[in-house]
Amino acid sequence: MRSTPIVLLNRKHVATWRLAFPARENGNHFSTNTQTVYDYLNEHGASFFVDIVSGTNLLPTMVEEALGELVFRGLLTADSFTGLRALLTPLSKTTSRAIENRRRRRKPVYSMDEAGRWVILQKDKRGQAPFPTAQSSATATSEVDRESIEAVAQKLLQRYGVVFRKLLDSESMNIPWRDLLRVLRRLEARGEIRGGRFIGGFSGEQFATADAVHLLRSMRRTAPDGTMFSVSAADPLNMLGILIPGPRLAAAAANRLLYRDGVPVAVLEAKEIRYLVEMNAADQWQARNALLRRRIPPKVRAYLNQSGSTTSPTTISRLTH
Repeated sequence: MRSTPIVLLNRKHVATWRLAFPARENGNHFSTNTQTVYDYLNEHGASFFVDIVSGTNLLPTMVEEALGELVFRGLLTADSFTGLRALLTPLSKTTSRAIENRRRRRKPVYSMDEAGRWVILQKDKRGQAPFPTAQSSATATSEVDRESIEAVAQKLLQRYGVVFRKLLDSESMNIPWRDLLRVLRRLEARGEIRGGRFIGGFSGEQFATADAVHLLRSMRRTAPDGTMFSVSAADPLNMLGILIPGPRLAAAAANRLLYRDGVPVAVLEAKEIRYLVEMNAADQWQARNALLRRRIPPKVRAYLNQSGSTTSPTTISRLTH
């Protein structure tokens, strides 16, 4: 549950994104407790946690696990974020004693009793696989589907700036590239985006926003200055093993990727730092601090710029204490 992807969106856009990311129903093959909770909600509609417990005659922990499975499959929602926070809270912090201690310390308490009502998300009337499959590629896409695909294409352009076939390897969408390609060509014909070859080394058509093209051109004219920035491996900027050569970095929140002048130079994975390029001791220390998001005092930063690679990690450590 703690590694489940989460999306925040306006409720009026739920139908569009359920087309692109269908719920994991697996033929409704739930566990016994999950099926019991699902049937109860399907029959009674929106219900509070205490009502579900009493109505299903299950233990609270069983109901909580069932709700977690339904949320993971994208079939369930609640009135507030408290339900999601309660599912993500370790069991050791949800006992009555732990909750009372948190209230005494005036800390926020996340419990299933305060999550509001739980309700099953309505399915789209067209089903869970609205886009043409390989067997039915000759079937024309409906106007409603085209509008949904265009909304997804616009969001991909907003996220990446440049969109092409290889980029979709980082996404788990249910929309085939051929359908996105038709929509992107239509956007180019309307003059809303540009088509061309913006990133070398990849075949096929590429499309970009005008702002992205301007930024790419300005980056080519900018000389490298050694700027480092780190991102979470769950960030869309984690292109290692997708667009950038190298072993793929798992998209976990605890993992991090470090770029220097736009080139990946180090990763933090399973609490271990791995350098992707050769670095001297001073550069490794700076990369480590950037990955761990440690702040380097200005005086130490100025000293490093003056001393270059002659400073040892031991000396640097003494300077920061």
